[in-house]
Amino acid sequence: MKRNDIRNIAIIAHVDHGKTTLVDSLLKQSGVFRANQVVEDRVMDSNDIEKERGITILAKNTAINYKDVKINIIDTPGHADFGGEVERVLKMVSGVILVVDAFEGPMPQTKFVLKKAFELDLPVIVCINKIDRPEARPNEVIDEVLDLFIELGANESNLDCPFLFASAKKGIATLSLEDEGENMDPLFETIIENIPAPEGDIDEPLQVLVSTIDYNDYIGRIGIGKIERGKIAANDEVLIVNIESPHKQQKVKISKVYEFEGLNRVEVESASVGSIIAVTGVEDIHIGDTLCDIDKSEALPFVKISEPTIAMTFSVNNSPFAGREGKFVTSRQIRNRLFKELQTDVSLRVEETESTDAFKISGRGELHLSVLIENMRREGYEFQVSKPEVLFKEENGKKMEPMEKVTIDLSNDFIGAVIEKLGQRKGELISMTESNGGYARLEFLIPARGLIGYRQEFMTDTKGNGILNSVFEGYAAYKGEIPRRKVGSLISFETGESTSYGLHSAQERGILFIGAGIPVYTGMVVGSNPKGLDIDVNVCRKKQQSNVRASGSDEALRLSPPRDMSLEEALEFIEDDELIEITPISFRIRKKILDSSKRYKAKKNN
Repeated sequence: MKRNDIRNIAIIAHVDHGKTTLVDSLLKQSGVFRANQVVEDRVMDSNDIEKERGITILAKNTAINYKDVKINIIDTPGHADFGGEVERVLKMVSGVILVVDAFEGPMPQTKFVLKKAFELDLPVIVCINKIDRPEARPNEVIDEVLDLFIELGANESNLDCPFLFASAKKGIATLSLEDEGENMDPLFETIIENIPAPEGDIDEPLQVLVSTIDYNDYIGRIGIGKIERGKIAANDEVLIVNIESPHKQQKVKISKVYEFEGLNRVEVESASVGSIIAVTGVEDIHIGDTLCDIDKSEALPFVKISEPTIAMTFSVNNSPFAGREGKFVTSRQIRNRLFKELQTDVSLRVEETESTDAFKISGRGELHLSVLIENMRREGYEFQVSKPEVLFKEENGKKMEPMEKVTIDLSNDFIGAVIEKLGQRKGELISMTESNGGYARLEFLIPARGLIGYRQEFMTDTKGNGILNSVFEGYAAYKGEIPRRKVGSLISFETGESTSYGLHSAQERGILFIGAGIPVYTGMVVGSNPKGLDIDVNVCRKKQQSNVRASGSDEALRLSPPRDMSLEEALEFIEDDELIEITPISFRIRKKILDSSKRYKAKKNN
């Protein structure tokens, strides 16, 4: 049976190429919103961090009705750290729309997501987006996309795929660059013509592969997946099986069945083959599970999720300021929150350590882990995190390490500095292409640990104009030692409140991270020292009042503005003997050993 009234597609692309904006335009033109409804930009990016950073972190489901056809659309993340989301949801769809920026062309993540689509033999529609950019070069980008298709071993049908040209911001799509374009209809028509309708037997026993898990405090876990065959209804008894766990045979009752309409989940009595659904009432449902008929348990194969490459330790905050700002501070609370994250994030690993107060968390990259930290911080958790470290593995007695493919777009003026710095970090230049306007694109293969702590340096070296993208390439033999950070830390040796007088003396030693009137404690890092040494400073020192001078004259001292670091910058800055104290209100860099004499002894013993 063919469901000609349904099309299931995913929108895939490199980060910031306009996937979410494209979905916005499709939603607006399909009549999902009222004519007078105020709709914010990137409506699919629903959580605060997605809105602030302008990136998609979680795959989102939506559905649009066009000419009696229901188009289920999944908006996927573009950042390499959230590739696990993309790999999973492609199992639910019958085709993909590949969005490519008309200026940047194919980027590392474009290659990653397209390779996944080809592995699943999914038909592709290419949408060259942002054709209204002044520097757009759509004709060259078409050639680059076709070159990428050939490089990835695309078959004949993929090479003949349709190309469209769009400005998602203006809400127009055309089949030819010569056309003006009025709306998104050409894209809707292309989807219906080129994406196959889902097929399956409605009379066969039920099979639903769970590709995504959502969680709601009121109704618990929500399993989302596509019905591969048969039909499902509320109050049905089904069997949960998993191809990776042959012993798993659990009989459960489905409470409710939902389908997607616009941005909402709508409760339905039943759904049949080809539909993308959400089910509730199954507490022990996991990604990769198959919901089957009670009498016929057949597990569906599931895509293997790429392994984590970076790990860090989350531990209970034990600083002198512990418990002042956080709501959830105990190891039990932190443990429960971390294990709860596993319910929806398949790329994450949580391991208990010898200490009951610390947990080893492994993920796909620094951004992946920093988003988890930021979510926990906003929820009221207080804890400490260590410097990120890469995960090595052993093959045939050889030490192997994760490698990243890095693509850099920058001005020709900065090429020398970047090549030199990445060379020191064991980076190998693969290719260099120069484009008009004094810009170049460099491609490197570099150990993942070579990138830790580099991005901030890169922004300085390129005066904030360079663009750096990386994607996991695989494992290779260990490349040897990589130089550590060149700057040292300025460490407070007193607990109190920072003063202008104390900071004025300290700023002669380096760059400060704090201003006046900030509470500090012994062992807290308050700045960086360019000479590479750790130096103790007294930022709480007050000018002594005397007959000659008044203590209030501190205000006349000129202080340089403190360097305000983001969480990612702080994670890149810290060394192995340092931690970041995370609270809902602030984060502070500190030494693991707060006492300076104990720290000195520990260093001497090492």
